[in-house]
Amino acid sequence: MIRTNENRRNSEGQEHLIEKLVSVRRVTKVVKGGKNMRFSALVVVGDGNGRVGYASAKAREVPDAVKKAGEKAKKSMIRVSLKERRTIRHDSSARIGAGHVFLRMAPPGTGVIAGGPMRAVFEALGVQDIVSKSVGSGNYHNMVRATFVALRGVIPPKRIAAKLDKKLTEILGRRKTVQNRSPEDGGSV
Repeated sequence: MIRTNENRRNSEGQEHLIEKLVSVRRVTKVVKGGKNMRFSALVVVGDGNGRVGYASAKAREVPDAVKKAGEKAKKSMIRVSLKERRTIRHDSSARIGAGHVFLRMAPPGTGVIAGGPMRAVFEALGVQDIVSKSVGSGNYHNMVRATFVALRGVIPPKRIAAKLDKKLTEILGRRKTVQNRSPEDGGSV
């Protein structure tokens, strides 16, 4: 169950955030006098432009739990480097618990190929083209955590160039186009 709530704030100059409710569960704590029932909510928040965060919170009522989780998620947002503002820069994977996620960059027009909680993260992030796969545990919390670990592993080319003490053009290289290739290279005349 994924619910979307887009917060739009205009004239005050505050940011536009996309809030996705990934899961709500009823949890109980057994105490001396009986059981205390509460609700746990997992929320993903993003600006649709490369920043995203997630959090989980508990409260006696569902709306309170969602609100608390949304506030916590806004404080824990990370920035992810996107290629052409539509996909991730390179393939990445991560493992949390028994769950393993794989993220692959995709050509334009592919769309978001992801399931459940991973789709909520990508939509809040603003990714338009990505292919992802989750293997192992289907636990929502672990899938979201593993997706965030994989997204943190996406390194922008500028940082790689700085780490290797090279120029950005050396890292990216020159890309050949089909029109510039000679017939010997397999191009057309």
